[in-house]
Amino acid sequence: MPTDVVMPQMGESITEGTITKWLKQPGERVERDEPIFEITTDKVDAEIPAPAAGILSSILVEAGKTVSINTVVAIIGGEVGAVAEAPKTVAATPAATAVVSANTTSPAAVKSDGPNLSSPLVRRIAQENNLDLSRVTGTGAGGRITKDDVMKFLGGYGAENTTPTTPAAVSIPGELVPMTKMRSIIAQRMVESKHTSAHVHTIFKVDMTRIVRMRNRHKAEFESRHGVKLTYMPFITSAAIAALRKFPIVNANLEGDSIRYHAHINIGIAVALEWGLIVPVIKNSETLSFPELARSVADLAARARSKKLMPDEVAGGTFTLTNSGIFGEVIGLPIINQPQSAILGIGALTKEPVVITAADGTESIAIRSMQHFSLGFDHRIIDGADAGKFMAEFKSALENWQHGGA
Repeated sequence: MPTDVVMPQMGESITEGTITKWLKQPGERVERDEPIFEITTDKVDAEIPAPAAGILSSILVEAGKTVSINTVVAIIGGEVGAVAEAPKTVAATPAATAVVSANTTSPAAVKSDGPNLSSPLVRRIAQENNLDLSRVTGTGAGGRITKDDVMKFLGGYGAENTTPTTPAAVSIPGELVPMTKMRSIIAQRMVESKHTSAHVHTIFKVDMTRIVRMRNRHKAEFESRHGVKLTYMPFITSAAIAALRKFPIVNANLEGDSIRYHAHINIGIAVALEWGLIVPVIKNSETLSFPELARSVADLAARARSKKLMPDEVAGGTFTLTNSGIFGEVIGLPIINQPQSAILGIGALTKEPVVITAADGTESIAIRSMQHFSLGFDHRIIDGADAGKFMAEFKSALENWQHGGA
C-alpha cells in the first residue's frame, strides 16, 4: 500500500517548511528511517527519514519549494513517476510524520564506491575529516556505515572541537546570491529583536585559571567515567544557572504589561553551523548534575550539526549562551534571542599578565587565564544594577569554583 510522505509540523508555531535537497530519486529503494530529503523551518534544520521501506515512486515537491505543513511531498510504494507539479495537502498520519530539515549550503556529498553503504550525512562527515570510508566497519543493516560508526572511528568529539574543516563556499566577486532560507529567517529574527528589546550590554573579565587547572587535572578521568569530553561550557553553564537562581529577573521575560518569572531555567546553547545558527535548549537545566550538563551540551551540539534535533529541542529557552570566543573574538555584544530578556556572550580564553594581591597586601604580576563575558539584557525589565549583580555572581562562581562532579 502506498505511503504518503508529508511535511510534518515541527512545533506549535511552525506552518511551513522548505525542501532544500532530495537525497533519493524516483525509482530508488529506501529503507525505513533512511534519510530521503532535507528541509529548513524557522525552528530546526534536520534530515527527514523515510516513514516506510519501499520504492520512492514519486517526488511531488521539488527542492527549493516551500509548502505548508501536512502537504504530501512524496510517495513510497506507488507507481513510479517523475516529479509532480501540484502537491496536495492531507492530514498527517503516524506513518508519515517524519522530521524536517534543511541545508542549502551543504557541501557536496563524497561519493561512496563499492560496498561502503552510507548516508549523505555520513559521507559529509567523512569529507570534512578527510576520512576514507573503506577504513570504517559498518554496523548498520547490510553493513551500512552509520554516523556512530564514523564518530567512533574518529574518536568522538566534544562541543568545542567540532568546527567543520570544510571551507565555506566562496562567491564570485560581483555575484548576486539569494539568501538561503535559514539566513533569511535569521535576518528577520535579528531585526525583530533589535526593534523589540532595549538592548544594553555589560562586560566582565573573569579569571578562569582555577577552572583551567581543574579541567586539565580531571579531563581524562572525567571522560573515562562519564563518556563525554570535559570542555569549558559545562563550567560556564553551571555558573550561569547558579546566578540565574539568585537573580530570576534575568531568566524572566515580558508578556504584555506583565513579567513572566519562569519556573525552570531552560538554557539555550547557540551552535554555529555552516549554513546558519541553531540554539538547542537544555530543559530544566537547574535539575541536572555537572556530568549531566556536560553530556547535554555535547549531545545537543553534535545533533545540531548532524541535523537530528527535534522541534521541542529548539523551543522554550529562557536564557541563551553564545560562544563566539571559539573563533578568537575577545568581546562580543550578542543580540537577545526573543522572547528572552538576556543573553550571555562568551569571549576567547587568553593568557594575560595580571596584578595579584596576596593576603598580606603584597602585589605581584602573574600569568593568568582570563576570559571576557558580556551580558546583553533588555533594559525594559532588567535594571543595570540587577545585570551587574548577576554578572558578579557569575564571576564569583567561576573564580571560586566549588561544584562537585568535575
